Amino acid sequence: MKPQSRIHYFPTGSVLTVSPSWLSPGASVTLNCEVEHPSAGWSFYWYKAVPDLSEKSSSYELLPDGSGTAQDSYIIHGQTHTAGYVCRAGRGDPEYHTDHSQPKFVWSADVHSAASLTVSPDRVQHFTSDSVLLTCEGNFTEWRVRKFSEDGRLYSDCRRMTGSTCGIFTSKSDTAVYWCESGSGEFSSAVNITVQNDGNGPILVSPVHPVTEGASVSLSCSLRTQKILSNVFFYHNDKLIQNDTRGELKISAVSKSDEGFYKCQYSGRESAQSWMSVKVTFEFIVFISCCRWIQSESHSPGSSTNHGVNQNETHEYNSLHPGQHLNRSLLSLLILTFHSVSTNRNIS
Repeated sequence: MKPQSRIHYFPTGSVLTVSPSWLSPGASVTLNCEVEHPSAGWSFYWYKAVPDLSEKSSSYELLPDGSGTAQDSYIIHGQTHTAGYVCRAGRGDPEYHTDHSQPKFVWSADVHSAASLTVSPDRVQHFTSDSVLLTCEGNFTEWRVRKFSEDGRLYSDCRRMTGSTCGIFTSKSDTAVYWCESGSGEFSSAVNITVQNDGNGPILVSPVHPVTEGASVSLSCSLRTQKILSNVFFYHNDKLIQNDTRGELKISAVSKSDEGFYKCQYSGRESAQSWMSVKVTFEFIVFISCCRWIQSESHSPGSSTNHGVNQNETHEYNSLHPGQHLNRSLLSLLILTFHSVSTNRNIS
């Protein structure tokens, strides 16, 4: 009986998953690499995707300690900007390697100075056949706009790219995540764009980029044929929060609790929902923390302040002990410092 030869089957590809897809402050990013018919003995290789505009693709840089790990997962700490990742697997001696996985991305909505993406008009939702301009900004001469569509496809070419601006006439297929990549390998922040397919339905007018905590923001509802509406219902995370004659939802000082999904309803028709992100700056956190400390110190048991209802503000101020005078001085200095730092950040 003729002996049968043993056939060795080697998977040709690997599949990368990334969690989470959108970055939040302080969160780590977990990469998982899978091969077809997984078994023991595989080693895994982890790469960062670096834009290569000349080849309309990306090159791959090995991540720190990312060569031949026994684990099929890799954790990244401190990631703050949009980035792309790739993996592959290997086994045997000599080692056989699978093909590189398709790149997967983790997106950041935070705008940073090196590269940014602006959208005009500045809103998440658009009607079909709207003219929308996506502009890449930063000190780079070459750009490309990338698009990750609802069906999971990655696009690298803009249909109408002029300089650093990509122009689109929106269709339902343009509902996607967009970001810029520079010829020097920089990624911009990412934005969501949603195209309303119902020509008679409303859209929610909400900002594309995160709103800074403490700032004001207005959300409104719009029809293709009527930009200003009244008697609009507004929802936050599917909970009705405003139902009156006003056509706008105004938040005078945004807080982290205002983050979430918003939608509007007009004449029985609902818009799609869009996520509004709230950005908490380091300076704001320090400012609030210091103010709370100063307030607690001012109301400590050792305070000699007379809070009698018949005394006016001037008398009360003059009755403060030296520690409270110091607290008020500290608060004034803190406000000036906070304003100065915030102004310098905006200029840079």
